[in-house]
This record gives sequence, structure tokens and C-alpha cells, in this order.
Amino acid sequence: MKKFTLHRGLVAPMDRENVDTDAIIPKQFLKSIRKTGFGPNLFDEWRYLDKGEPGQDPASRQPNPDFVLNQPRYAGASVLLARKNFGCGSSREHAPWAIEQYGFRAIIAPSFADIFFNNCFKNGLLPIPLPAQTVAQLFDEVHAFPGYQLLIDLERQLVIKPQGEEIAFEVQPFRKYCLLNGLDDIGLTLRHKDKIAAFEAQRLASKPWLANTL
Repeated sequence: MKKFTLHRGLVAPMDRENVDTDAIIPKQFLKSIRKTGFGPNLFDEWRYLDKGEPGQDPASRQPNPDFVLNQPRYAGASVLLARKNFGCGSSREHAPWAIEQYGFRAIIAPSFADIFFNNCFKNGLLPIPLPAQTVAQLFDEVHAFPGYQLLIDLERQLVIKPQGEEIAFEVQPFRKYCLLNGLDDIGLTLRHKDKIAAFEAQRLASKPWLANTL
């Protein structure tokens, strides 16, 4: 998992409430048994005019010119600005996979669905809850100023506007630690690989017959 320390990125505004996980990554794309390749199908039903199916070449699709991520001014955006209850619906982990694989590193919204919120941290995404009034002001500024960027400082827990104004946000210490160090659940376990190896060696030394059952 990629570390998250400091990130400066172009902001894309997703001006919809209650964006659910089926809108983030539609159900037909959940057939894949791989953890990669979901970025081209992020917000698929809004992003394209034709129905998407797994394995399609994105270059053969019909983009919806009115969808925010298809507008040239938001090309390369890596900070997603959203409205309340983002990520509601089913608990599919494919949703944060698709968002991260598209190129987003952080999502700012007034509120998030709980399971989606937890899954973001496990997949290298930083979800930042901010007051609705603060988010509304950010929407106004993003719409008003093309090329609007934010600097996100996870260590100091700050969102920093282009003019230098700082907005503090909360994050649980353990989740912060994992993001700062790029540790998912497997990475957390592998911190103890020497102790695990020592235990396995001791176990086989005391019970050698177990070697024949592995």
C-alpha cells in the first residue's frame, strides 16, 4: 500500500449526495477475481453513455461529456470533493479500489458510509470528513477557480487551501499510523515476520511430525 504523507492535488467536485457503491463501481465489474483494473470503470454509468461490461476497451466507449470527470479542467484530479453520505449502499471493497486506481488519493465530504470509510483506510485512500458548510465553501471555490488544488498534510492533519488557509481534520491515530507507513492488514502482520518464523521453527522442533502434514 502506498504511503500517504503530503499530497497536493487538483480537486474534482462530485456534487451529489448519497453516492452509493453501485454508482462508484457497478455490479457487473465485481465479477473480476483480480484486485486491479477497476479505475477505467469508476462511476461507469455516469461516465459513459453506453453500457459497460468487464474487459471492454475504454477507448471504444462513448464518454458522457457532461460528467464532471470527463471535463478537461478536471483531468488528472487526485482529490475528490463530495457531498454527504458518500459511499453508502453495499459493502463492496471494489469501490475504494476503483477510486484509488483512477488516481484519487483523498476524498473530502461531510460524511461517509461506515463500511466504505473503513475500507478506504485499508486501501491507501484518505477520507476526510469536514463540516457541511466548509465543504460547501470548497465547492464554490473549486467551481470558481479552474485548476483549484489542495495540499493535504496527514502528519499535521490539515487541508491547506491555495491561499494558505488551513482546515484541521480528525483521524484516528491507528489509521493515521497505517497510512503514514503504507501498512494494510497484511503489512501490519508482516512487521512480525521474524517472530512468526521463530514460532514456526520452534513448533516444528518440538513436534517434528507436523512437517509431514504441511
